[in-house]
Amino acid sequence: MAQTQEQDAGRKKTIRAWVMYDWANSAFSTTMVAAVLPIFFMSVPGKFVGDDAASYWGYTQSAAMLLLVLLSPILGAIADVSGSKKRLLGAFLALGVAATALYALVGEGQLWFAMALTLLGVLGHSGSLNFYDALLPGITKAEERDRVSAQGYAYGYLGGGILLAVNLMMIQQPEWFGITELTGIRLSFLSVAVWWALFSIPLFRRVPERRPAQAVAAGEAVKRAFVRLGGTLRNLRKYPELLKYLIAYWFFSDGIGTIIRMATVYGETIGIGTAHLIGALLITQFVGFPCAILFGRLAGRFGAKSSLYATLLVYVVITILGYFMTSALHFYLLAVMVGLVQGGSQALARSIYMRLIPVGREAEYFGFMSVWSKFAGVVGPAVFGYVNMIGNSRLGILALIFFFVAGIVMLRITNLEKGEREAASVAGA
Repeated sequence: MAQTQEQDAGRKKTIRAWVMYDWANSAFSTTMVAAVLPIFFMSVPGKFVGDDAASYWGYTQSAAMLLLVLLSPILGAIADVSGSKKRLLGAFLALGVAATALYALVGEGQLWFAMALTLLGVLGHSGSLNFYDALLPGITKAEERDRVSAQGYAYGYLGGGILLAVNLMMIQQPEWFGITELTGIRLSFLSVAVWWALFSIPLFRRVPERRPAQAVAAGEAVKRAFVRLGGTLRNLRKYPELLKYLIAYWFFSDGIGTIIRMATVYGETIGIGTAHLIGALLITQFVGFPCAILFGRLAGRFGAKSSLYATLLVYVVITILGYFMTSALHFYLLAVMVGLVQGGSQALARSIYMRLIPVGREAEYFGFMSVWSKFAGVVGPAVFGYVNMIGNSRLGILALIFFFVAGIVMLRITNLEKGEREAASVAGA
């Protein structure tokens, strides 16, 4: 009995350490993707191109996603056959942290330097999440993954929100710190780099990695990765429900990702002030914390699929209202609505996917899912950037309805119970 209690206590510590990486990396999502950096990008490095800076921001996000499309499945397969999920997570973490810190050096008109750092930062952040997600099945029981996945997103909202609040004070009240507003922005970038690196330490210290029966050398791992990727593509026909879900995920993740990445620059183009933009996104973080946990519990009561439906329907309403948005008050209200469903939708999507993949190939299939989601991530920001450049960013927002509706339709025809049986039977064959 005492040994069992000790094991349970150790497992809880492991789960908390895993969750801390959500707390750590979400500082990048909030300050560098959603709130501070987009405004800085438009006003400092993009100063001399006017509102077209919003288009360059969108194109840079799309380019980063395209790189991840090419890299994710290969890296995921390498991680599975070489037992190097944590090592690869660390490499992408280091890339993202370095790019974030270097942003403090970007000056007026240095658009290409800013675009390069943005691309590297997004690559480091999103790449690390492939391996972070793939660690979860090895430390949790099947019945608790919905809850733990939601807990991770919840703590991500809280951690990202706390640092964003500090960053907002440095930017809006720089005299409190004896600095200028621009210096406050640059220090915000440095604070994200430090926060991300510091709070990642528990994961590397406490979270174990499920090792393959026989680890292989790097060169052999690369060779096997290409072979395995081809096998993944061929074997998808054995998982028809997984394939349906991947298509659904492709659509709705594009809508969610585009809202996250483009909301602030959209607000900037229609004349909403910087203080309101950052303040509203701060509200999103703190609304998102309890709501992500709530959706984890709702999934236990009503099912993950039904709960995910609810979040996607709210997003349809958000996109319609976003088209008609004209004031800061409207932006605040939409920020609250996004906070209600953003963490829940992402957590539920992650936990549903875990049910449909075979045991022992988690990183490979998370990498494959990443290809689909990142390829979708190429489309949304690029469409927004193009529409904005020809003069109508509102239509770019309205177009997102298609992605959410298509995702709902495909999710509707996906049978999760059948998909779990398919994964189990093929894995055990």
